[in-house]
Amino acid sequence: MRVLLVNKFLYPKGGDAICTLSTGRLLAEKGHQVSYWGMAHPDNPPYPHANLFVDYVDLADGGGAVRQIRAALNILYSREAKRKFRRVIDAERPDIVHLHNFAHQISPSILDVLDEYAIPVVMTMHDYKLACPAYTLLADGKLCERCAGGRYYWCFLRKCTHASRLKSVVNMFEMYLHHKILRLYDKISLFISPSAFLKQKVKEMGLSLKIVHVPNFVDLRGFQPRYDVPDRRLVYFGRLSPEKGLLTLLDAVKGLGVALRIVGDGPLRAEAEHRVQAEGIGNVTFVGYKTGEALHAEIGLAMATVLPSEWYENNPLSILESFALGKPAIGARIGGIPELVMDGETGYTFRPGSAQDLRASIQRLMQDPRRAAEMGRAARRLVERRNNPQMYYERLMGCYRAAGACRGALARSIA
Repeated sequence: MRVLLVNKFLYPKGGDAICTLSTGRLLAEKGHQVSYWGMAHPDNPPYPHANLFVDYVDLADGGGAVRQIRAALNILYSREAKRKFRRVIDAERPDIVHLHNFAHQISPSILDVLDEYAIPVVMTMHDYKLACPAYTLLADGKLCERCAGGRYYWCFLRKCTHASRLKSVVNMFEMYLHHKILRLYDKISLFISPSAFLKQKVKEMGLSLKIVHVPNFVDLRGFQPRYDVPDRRLVYFGRLSPEKGLLTLLDAVKGLGVALRIVGDGPLRAEAEHRVQAEGIGNVTFVGYKTGEALHAEIGLAMATVLPSEWYENNPLSILESFALGKPAIGARIGGIPELVMDGETGYTFRPGSAQDLRASIQRLMQDPRRAAEMGRAARRLVERRNNPQMYYERLMGCYRAAGACRGALARSIA
């Protein structure tokens, strides 16, 4: 089977890109012909048809007025993406297209091409973009569901997109155009939700979509678990941004007899480092961005990892990778986190935004190292059973079959 995977980033930039690339490797191992399409970027590895990728766009770089107007028009409907995507479809002739994140830098204009060619298409949802103009269901740092039922004007009224009136009005018009006028997302045969929470939440927000729950997977061949660790150490790894609850985490560990290693980078790093220095929080170390074996080594020396998010996390890869390395997790009781972190079994949960509750969970874990190691073993068994590549592959093939049945063209091509 020929599968075309689409994501705006095609190097390991974040969870959506990592899932896209991991899915591609798995499909290739199973004998399928896999190709990729997305946005040009200097960090991309060599790809066939890279000359047909959309031009690199940095939406954080405002640039001049002309550049901003061009970027806004492409967010609404990118003719460049549509033109280049059609050429890729003509070259690859995929049996199915599997979409991941493509909003803004690419735009849903490509869905018109797929509809024109009658190609089955599925989409994995990595965030709440289908229901929230700003992706996160956050406004002013707080949970927000005002756009439920298609009331997207709230994005403009509350300046939800980077606190910018201009960017917010563009995202508001984007949602009305794509969902209410052109109804572009109706051209997707099937949606895949990595968490049961996300599936339920977008339905609560008023979206009538055909959604299948398929949890993310982790390739355990690259993860060597380590259970017994003498050091009283925690690790946070991931993006350093406000919705991740890092400031709450700093308050929770202040003066506590535990070392915290913060692995990653992001817009909150400078503020977090300043707070650590100003308040004399001597048990916190920022180690910067790490990946691969270097990241695994950091996690391997910890008793547990911690994810103090204050937004609706989906099916976080950081927890799956922690479990694969034999580490329990301390996670906020929000979004899809409790689907993985089960109290007393694979870690502990706490009330999101509560430094006191998080502190109590940390103390509970640190007081019983033997129990922590047992939970780490249970966490590893969980991903071996529920999040292994074979189970993911079988469920994904079921989604592809269902999408093909919708188009009436794919069922016979799947072995």
